[in-house]
Amino acid sequence: MTKTNSGRFFEDYSHGEVIHHAVPRTLSGGERAFYHALYPARHAMASSDEFAKSCGLGAAPLDDLIVFHTVFGKTVPDISLNAVANLGYAEGRFLHPVHPGDTLRARSQVIGLKQNSNGRTGVVWVRTTGTNQHGTEVLEYIRWVMVRKRDAGASAPREMLPDLQRALRPDQLRVPAGLDFTAYDFTQAGEPHRLRDYRIGEKIDHVDGVTVEDAEHMLATRLWQNTAKVHFDATNREDGKRLIYGGHVISMARSLSFNGLANAQLIAGINSGAHANPCFAGDTIRAWSEVLDAAETAAPGVGAIRLRLVACKDGADAFSLRDAEGRYAPGVLLDLDYWALMPV
Repeated sequence: MTKTNSGRFFEDYSHGEVIHHAVPRTLSGGERAFYHALYPARHAMASSDEFAKSCGLGAAPLDDLIVFHTVFGKTVPDISLNAVANLGYAEGRFLHPVHPGDTLRARSQVIGLKQNSNGRTGVVWVRTTGTNQHGTEVLEYIRWVMVRKRDAGASAPREMLPDLQRALRPDQLRVPAGLDFTAYDFTQAGEPHRLRDYRIGEKIDHVDGVTVEDAEHMLATRLWQNTAKVHFDATNREDGKRLIYGGHVISMARSLSFNGLANAQLIAGINSGAHANPCFAGDTIRAWSEVLDAAETAAPGVGAIRLRLVACKDGADAFSLRDAEGRYAPGVLLDLDYWALMPV
C-alpha cells in the first residue's frame, strides 16, 4: 500500500465534486521581495505603503499575481500533477486585497469534463476559489487543463462542458474598499498617462525583454509550491526539456508592461487566457498590449481598462498574434485578456 500521492488522472474526476486543497500558506514580505527579484515588477501600489495610503488603502497589498500563483499552486497536486498542458483561464476576479500576514487556502469545483478523441487524455474545467484566514474570498477563476488518463481503456467521465462568460462586465469587477485615485501622484507612479489617454485599439510595445533560465523559473515555481512534474523533471517530456510554468510567463509579461502601462495598478479581472506555445529556458520574453475597452467605476477617480497582454519570444513579428489560418503564431507564448484599475 503506497502512501505517496501520484496525483489524479482524468477518470478520477466527477462533475460537481468540490476539492479542498492542502496546504494553507501564510504570506509575508518575503514573497514580495522575492517576486520583485524574479520579475521587473515596479507598479507603485504594490511597492509602497505610503503610495497605497495616499490612494485610500491602509498599506500596500501584495502583487495580485502573488495571490494568483499562491492559490494556483495549492491546486496543482489535485488538478494538474498529471497534466499535459494548462490550457486556459476565464472569469477570474480579484475580490479582496491580500497583505503580508494573510493566510491563503484554496478549493476547486469540477465544472466540466471532456475526453479527447485520442482516448489517452481529457480536459478538466475547475472553478477555484482562494480565501484568507477570515474566510473572505480573495480570488476566483476558472481554468481548464489537459490531464492524462491512468488507463486509456477506462471509461471516461460523462461529458459536460461549462458555459463560460466571454468577458467580465465592468460592473462585475470588485474595486478594493476605500480606493480613491483623486489625489493620485503620477510622478511617483512613474508615468503621466491616465485612462482617458488610451484609445481602444491602441497597441503598446513594452520594449524590454528578459531571457529566462531554468534555475530562476524552478525557484519561482517552488515559491508557489507548484509541484507539476513538467516544470522540474527533464525526463517527464520526450524532448528532455523542463516546461516553464505559464504563470512565470504571465508575471514576466505583466511586469514588462509597466513600460507604457505604469498606472494600470491593480488587476481586477481575468477575462480569458491561453498559453499559446511552450516556453523553455533560453527564450527571451517580450510583451505588447492592446487596449480593448475602458470604463469608469463607482470609486472616486478610479477607471477600468481592458487589455490584451501578449508575451512572445524574441524574434517574433511585432504585434503578431495569429497566422493566416487563425492559429497562434509560433512565437506567441501568452494571450491574456484582463481588466486593470487606473486613474481616470
